[in-house]
Amino acid sequence: MDEAELAKAKAAAAYNAAADLFDHPVSSFWHRFGRRTVERLELRGGDTVLDVCCGSGGSALPAAETVGTDGTVIAVDLAERLVALGAAKAREKGLANLEFKTGDMLALGYPDASFDVVICVFGIFFVPDMVSATKELWRMVRPGGRLAITTWGPDLFEPANTAFWDAIRIERPDLLKGFNPWERISTPVGLGQMLDEAGVTNPDILAEAGNQPLAWPDDWWLVAMGSGYRGTLSQIGDTETLARVRGRNLAAIRDCTAIMTNVIYSIATK
Repeated sequence: MDEAELAKAKAAAAYNAAADLFDHPVSSFWHRFGRRTVERLELRGGDTVLDVCCGSGGSALPAAETVGTDGTVIAVDLAERLVALGAAKAREKGLANLEFKTGDMLALGYPDASFDVVICVFGIFFVPDMVSATKELWRMVRPGGRLAITTWGPDLFEPANTAFWDAIRIERPDLLKGFNPWERISTPVGLGQMLDEAGVTNPDILAEAGNQPLAWPDDWWLVAMGSGYRGTLSQIGDTETLARVRGRNLAAIRDCTAIMTNVIYSIATK
């Protein structure tokens, strides 16, 4: 299995495992930032939209509501359990213009210039070759259309993130990561450089500082279990070690009342 296939398999496994807590209220930021991305796009009625790495619909659902019955939204994710969550929400809301499907954003097979808007929220950094992935998304945008890529800013989920990996280092150093994938483009300059290499010119890039309140430390553990951290936790196996990781992590943030959720939005017109 090559690097790209391994990355896809790991992302799918992590988020399928995390699906049971992905939509927990403590992780409301998924949908908050998805909706914010859509608001910045100022979609029009009748627009055709492709939303890749769609999760359970954080951006796809508000996009479908905005483009109306004359528009269409196709939402794609590798994690079939998240796709199922999103599809259920679309049915509940009566959004017949929204289709959720399991798939790889790099192999969708759509012709050039198929969509008015292509959206990728918190997903582009999971691909080892982000430049090639962005080129593929850009290819599917029609002339005059837009590409929106939203990514995490610096210090994501701190101080809980550092406490998490410190606990992993002590209990299961073999699972320690050298870096988090989003760190490759966690500044406006870094994101801008990546977009430029992909041939995406003159993007409008906005960095926004933010945080997610925690009522108590256990809220962080729910965030971790409902996000990409679940991929690491799922590999621990035995419950005693997992309990020690949790205990060390939460003890280190016992006085923490919020975690950082800095975000960078980019929109480019073709």
